[in-house]
Amino acid sequence: MTAPMFSKVLVICIGNICRSPMAAAMLRQQAPAGVQVRSAGLAACVGYDMDPLALQVLGGEAIEHLPHSASQLTEAMLRWADLVLVMDHQQWKSVTRHAPYVLGKTFLIGKWRDDLEIADPYRRPLSAFQQTYAHLGRCIEGWLPYLSSEDQEK
Repeated sequence: MTAPMFSKVLVICIGNICRSPMAAAMLRQQAPAGVQVRSAGLAACVGYDMDPLALQVLGGEAIEHLPHSASQLTEAMLRWADLVLVMDHQQWKSVTRHAPYVLGKTFLIGKWRDDLEIADPYRRPLSAFQQTYAHLGRCIEGWLPYLSSEDQEK
């Protein structure tokens, strides 16, 4: 039996200004060509750019990022995604309670790293964002073998 391959990834956090847009930028840079990545928040700071410290860390690591405007999680986003990644167990519970149909495709981003939860660096110093980046990097590395563009699946 072959492992499932995901081509549409939705990354979720709370405000959609720190962890999920950082993770989305990192995934876009590391995933195979054609994999689509979006991010959203459970209580998004709708319309806000990425936190300046998150931008600083990504820039320092030469991670390219698209212009960002925080988005509230919607049903359409959940239906679009093949894979939904959340930062902690509480977010997993919230998403799967609200939308039980995503149960089989919603996972902790740290699933392959002993269920590592990603702490929220919001309103914390640069070092917290650097730690978030390092933890996200380890977690994303674990998901890369499961990502493939739709074209490659055919």
